[in-house]
Amino acid sequence: MDLQLRDKVIIVTGGARGIGKGISVVLGREGAQVVIISRTAAENIKTVNEIELAGGKAFQFEANLSEPEACEQAMKAVIDRFGRIDGLVNNAGENDGVGLQSGNYEKFMQSLHKNLVHYYLMAHYALPQLIRSQGSILNITSKTADTGQGGTSAYAAANGGRNALTREWAVELLPHNIRVNAVSVAECWTPLYERWINTVENPQEKLKTITDKIPLGKRMTTVEEIANMAAFLLSPLSSHTTGQIIYVDGGYVHLDRSIT
Repeated sequence: MDLQLRDKVIIVTGGARGIGKGISVVLGREGAQVVIISRTAAENIKTVNEIELAGGKAFQFEANLSEPEACEQAMKAVIDRFGRIDGLVNNAGENDGVGLQSGNYEKFMQSLHKNLVHYYLMAHYALPQLIRSQGSILNITSKTADTGQGGTSAYAAANGGRNALTREWAVELLPHNIRVNAVSVAECWTPLYERWINTVENPQEKLKTITDKIPLGKRMTTVEEIANMAAFLLSPLSSHTTGQIIYVDGGYVHLDRSIT
């Protein structure tokens, strides 16, 4: 299926690893000009090369988006290079385990900058170009906003904020025909997830206890499954979809697992 993304300039924050990389690769496959903004240049370049070897177009800018000034500088660099922005994927962040008991003010605020504040800033700085292109914003978010997890107050708060901003921006940007949606992730198999599971005792047993709770197929969601939905929501083929939080999670959040 042609998603009509050819030559569209689409920014993916944290686009060199995990879910962000998956989105970058799929967008490159669809012919978009993928702009990866991430804090590790070596990883950025590696992903850019992978996309280009597959026949796509990709570019990278190194930036630590937890620093507000870096968000503005990165967006300015993109605009200077391309002169337009057709889509923004807010994805960068991590579950950093800043809990109610384990954290403090400084750690909590640092986590919000790492996981939420740059979502706002990147959209803010991209907005004039998105208005011109009538582009689209996609926020990647997490089940922790809906289910809680324990021991990760800051990350859960950030994801609650991501969900709220998705709906708020969808309303605010209606006059500009800018669509804003989110993809919510539950248990997705990424290199980071694999590294974590290998730190626990009996990793395969632990993994089975997790996958047994995933209703559809008793398996982890793949990065490509997240990426395929992301590309669709960014594309003109989803032209009447806005303000939606789409759960690509095998039914993890909403289905009654005691039955399924």
